[in-house]
Amino acid sequence: MSTDDLLGGLLADLAAETDALRAVVSDLGSGTPGAGWATPTPAPGWTVAHQVAHLAWTDRAATLAATDKDAWDALVLGALEDPDGFVDRGAEELAALPTPDLLATWGHGREQLVAALRDLPAGHKMPWFGPPMSAASMATARFMETWAHALDVREGLGVAVEPTDRVRHVCHLGVRTRDFAYATHGLTPPPDLFHVELTSPSGERWTWGPEDATEQVRGSAWDLARLVTQRVHRDDTDLVATGDEADRWLGIAQCFAGPPGAGRVSTRG
Repeated sequence: MSTDDLLGGLLADLAAETDALRAVVSDLGSGTPGAGWATPTPAPGWTVAHQVAHLAWTDRAATLAATDKDAWDALVLGALEDPDGFVDRGAEELAALPTPDLLATWGHGREQLVAALRDLPAGHKMPWFGPPMSAASMATARFMETWAHALDVREGLGVAVEPTDRVRHVCHLGVRTRDFAYATHGLTPPPDLFHVELTSPSGERWTWGPEDATEQVRGSAWDLARLVTQRVHRDDTDLVATGDEADRWLGIAQCFAGPPGAGRVSTRG
């Protein structure tokens, strides 16, 4: 698959995931914020409005990283001044907007980001809060975050989730960030790749890594995606690890930037 085809597929799936979330929140009322937008979600202190506001804030940051070095550098300096609070502050500011304005900001920002990623020169990598990212890597990251925040929104609102095979992007990112998860916990990652074998929502078999690897993970793709985004406790998944390191990874897996997250409490008590 060519680079253009890869990016085009990622952006199409990002659009589909965005449309699905927009359909959930578009009728939640208007105002500052509309009644439904003030609904709490599983993220402590974050309402539905905060979840969408965070997506809008991060889209803007990514667009600056791709298009405006001076503005990006200024954003990073601001983050360094308040490393523990700058993300939440950005979400708070946008979440306070009247609902129509928040929706418009999110929609316009997503359009700008897609255009910026399409225009990024082949082989060029944009700066980010972690390692520099290609257009395809950024599109994957934006898909992952949109998907994960949509889970929080649906859980908060009591809206059922319809799993799709688009979740493969999240699984791929989760596998690719294995060493990052080790590093965030101050651990040395193992030298050898794991074999990861997952069953997709449609029943397909997805694999990563050598079939004869000593360390292996098997189970539901949906469960792995929820685990690496820390939307589920490991004990509430069907994932099975073979080998000590594979078992360790399932306990620390994290595909999003930043320090180790608190994760979720098991429903098993």
